[in-house]
Amino acid sequence: MEWNKNGLLPLEWFRQMRTESPVAAIDGSGAWNVFKYEDVKAVFTNYEVFSSQGSPSSEDPIESSLLRQDPPKHRQLRRLVSHAFTPRMIESLAPKIEEITKSLLDEAEKKGKMDIVADLASPLPIVVIAEMLGVSLEYRERFKAWSDALVGDNYEAYIQCQREMSEYFSAIADDRRRHPQDDLITKLVEARIDNESLTELEIIGFCILLLVAGNETTTNLISSAVLAIDSLPEVRAELLADRSLIPGALEEVFRYFSPVQVMFRRVKQETELGGKTLRENEHVYIWMASANHDEAVFERPDVFNIHRNPNPHLGLGSGIHYCLGSQLARMESRIAIEALLKRFPEYRRDRSAPLSRMDSTMMFALKELPVILR
Repeated sequence: MEWNKNGLLPLEWFRQMRTESPVAAIDGSGAWNVFKYEDVKAVFTNYEVFSSQGSPSSEDPIESSLLRQDPPKHRQLRRLVSHAFTPRMIESLAPKIEEITKSLLDEAEKKGKMDIVADLASPLPIVVIAEMLGVSLEYRERFKAWSDALVGDNYEAYIQCQREMSEYFSAIADDRRRHPQDDLITKLVEARIDNESLTELEIIGFCILLLVAGNETTTNLISSAVLAIDSLPEVRAELLADRSLIPGALEEVFRYFSPVQVMFRRVKQETELGGKTLRENEHVYIWMASANHDEAVFERPDVFNIHRNPNPHLGLGSGIHYCLGSQLARMESRIAIEALLKRFPEYRRDRSAPLSRMDSTMMFALKELPVILR
């Protein structure tokens, strides 16, 4: 399989680390890498020992977001937006998602080819989450650039995009205070926790998180699924014969490719993990991508198996930080893959373009995935 041959996924490194050093110090830096499933899940779920908040005094909006909070603040913040992600609310978006997908594929059909990333996997979730937030689609390309910078490895770009997003969402929040609308930003502006409004930093952090998390995971899930189907003829044949297998196939994409590869935690109190002593304020990097290939949990983990059952992958996190938009990501991806296979069952990857990952340790994201449709 091509993704193994060209080093897109560091499966051999993960395997070696799980075997030889499952909890590994990083060059005496006071930080640790964690690779085994049981250890990764333990860090995810034990928020009393492993904090999501990197720097409690940080003024970065992301540090004030749901992603970087522990209980009770996390519970309060999550409750504020959970109403927008109920099963009923998400299902109500299906016709809109189908309409957007059809429009994107209509455009691609005119050309007879498309870049799955730029022409389908990226715009679809961005349009959906932008409409939920209530922001203008004229900035769609900027949203994508901001998202890529926020999960990329360029620290200067990370800081710059937070500054730009802060200015953008601060202006929108001010507008919603004067002119309320039926959107998520208005609800955030009007929200109260213990009779107190959200701070400006919390509102901006929420908006940034929802915009980025609302598109990055789904973009990478769709593009990885398209790559897997193209690379495995037997999988394509099964999905064409039985569309009900698509949800299971997407769960295997979550496991095998792990759109989010690694997450961060801070040690709140001295503890032991995997026989190693972790001290207060040390940092922990939990490799979900490695955990999802752990031989102790998954039979033949390096085989892409759409019939894997059970499939307890950690591709969407675990515990209180399990992805709030998981149902939305699954539905968008299912609709996109169903539509692509229905209209272009014989699509094939343009192999003149080499596969390459975006410069991001955190995400598994293809830079491009050009396909020929007929």
